Amino acid sequence: MNLSQYTKEFSYNLRLAYPIILGMVGHTLIGIVDNIMVGKLGSTELAAVSLGNSMVFIAISLGIGFSTAITPIVAEADAEKNDGKIRSAFHHGLFLCTILGFMLFGVVVLAKPIMELLDQPADVITLAKPYLDWVAFSMIPLVIYQGYKQFADGLSLTKYSMYAMIMANILHVGLNYVLIYGIWFFPKMGIIGAALGTVISRIMMVMFMHIMLSRREELKRYFQNFSFEEIKKESIKKIVALGFPSALQMLFEVVLFAASIWLCGNIGKTSQAANQIALSLASMTFMFAMGLSVTSMIRVSNQRGLNDFKNLVVVARSIFLLAIIIEIIFAILFVAFHDLLPYVFLNMEDGAQLLDNKEVISIASKLLLIAAVFQITDGIQVVVLGALRGLQDVKIPMYITFVAYWIIGFPISYYLGEYTELKAQGVWIGLLAGLTAAAIFLYIRFHYLTKKLINNSVSKA
Repeated sequence: MNLSQYTKEFSYNLRLAYPIILGMVGHTLIGIVDNIMVGKLGSTELAAVSLGNSMVFIAISLGIGFSTAITPIVAEADAEKNDGKIRSAFHHGLFLCTILGFMLFGVVVLAKPIMELLDQPADVITLAKPYLDWVAFSMIPLVIYQGYKQFADGLSLTKYSMYAMIMANILHVGLNYVLIYGIWFFPKMGIIGAALGTVISRIMMVMFMHIMLSRREELKRYFQNFSFEEIKKESIKKIVALGFPSALQMLFEVVLFAASIWLCGNIGKTSQAANQIALSLASMTFMFAMGLSVTSMIRVSNQRGLNDFKNLVVVARSIFLLAIIIEIIFAILFVAFHDLLPYVFLNMEDGAQLLDNKEVISIASKLLLIAAVFQITDGIQVVVLGALRGLQDVKIPMYITFVAYWIIGFPISYYLGEYTELKAQGVWIGLLAGLTAAAIFLYIRFHYLTKKLINNSVSKA
């Protein structure tokens, strides 16, 4: 194996990936900003926002997962120089994202009674319900924005979504400040103010993307003369056939992590707090792998459009290698600072909480050692999944992720967490097992498919 053939791709991979990574960190920051600003109102308000967001987060994962179907079709058509195919993917994708946004909004609003079944305090539920209505509504512009983002990503124009996300975050902080606390002539709206800040900033994101993309000279032709007569059943079927399994892949992983929160909550509040600390840190480092996953999807789709399958393998492996190197660096940092990192999340001055906090730090520091290994396999599975989406292979990976997370990972988490002394560490060993299984099986699938494509192209030649 000649290492230089992979490393020479690194700089282009990083140029494509860094705006996506920053955009994804921006997505995470909107939730974190809400938590920090609402936290100043009180613990009941913070619990209400957390409860509302947990329901919306699962729905958002479906919307984002579905929208990823647009990118490989656009990227493949871009390599083929097929304008008609790009326009069709963009218009059909945007049309479907709009419908899905309204559907997800409806489902989340109708699912509000589930809150009562989750044994949450009555005062938390009372606050969470009106907050949830507004945040659920913000999913409509968010999923439509995803339609624009995936179109731009497919054309390797990854910076626009980064600009939109930076603008949205700045606007979100300002809106939250005046609407939550009632600054100037604005009324003090509490957590409803936080929800409205999210809605307005997401609507602005869509407007920003539309204006920025439609003004680009070479993209104007994709924005002109849209009519519903252009919407064709076959094109809708193709996007749904790619988007639905992709949405389920993302859902399987998101619900597994939601289940880890529930399992740790069953064990006790210190385990739940420690789990939250470890998850927050692992989520931030995961954004780097997610950015590389989108890069993998774009570049593999390009090579598929060019029918250059040998180079497709080189490009994909260069991204896998880059993801492994980056995640190993994070793993070393986690191991080196596993005793110190939890302190960032806790107030050690609070005497009443000191005993609990010490226990949280003890558990979280052990979880971070598992997280060090787990993020390497998590990084591998997500970049290989991106490459498979680039090959427009989504159905078998959907089954692989289900088996890895729910037949292998969750039972191990449940057994070790509930029935052994490992407790929260046991939950995380299960997560590690599920992600490792996914990484191995997805890579075997990628290797099998690319070998088949190369052999077929050789026999045709």
